[in-house]
Amino acid sequence: MTTEHPPWIITAQELKSCLDSIVLVDVREPIEFVEARIDRGKLIPLGELSLRAPDELEKDSDIVIYCAHGRRSLQAVMALKVLGFKKLRSLEGGLEAWENEGGPVIKKTV
Repeated sequence: MTTEHPPWIITAQELKSCLDSIVLVDVREPIEFVEARIDRGKLIPLGELSLRAPDELEKDSDIVIYCAHGRRSLQAVMALKVLGFKKLRSLEGGLEAWENEGGPVIKKTV
């Protein structure tokens, strides 16, 4: 069952089906990234995004942004739109939703 959501949102279920065809950006802090992350996610903390994105991301790429719960990733979508990025989506519910949907997560081993 699919529910309508804004075009700048992607659900964990939808992300599973397109993970190989998107650029995945993690906007959490480095300590969070080390603890747990989605494979292939590129770490660009939210506070560095506006500075780093023009050099590290292609403006025409299909970009999905995630954080822990989906709040910072929405801020990131807005920040990148201002910079001229076009195909942007935020992972609804963030890493937590991804994990709850059974998405694979790389976790720090002690």
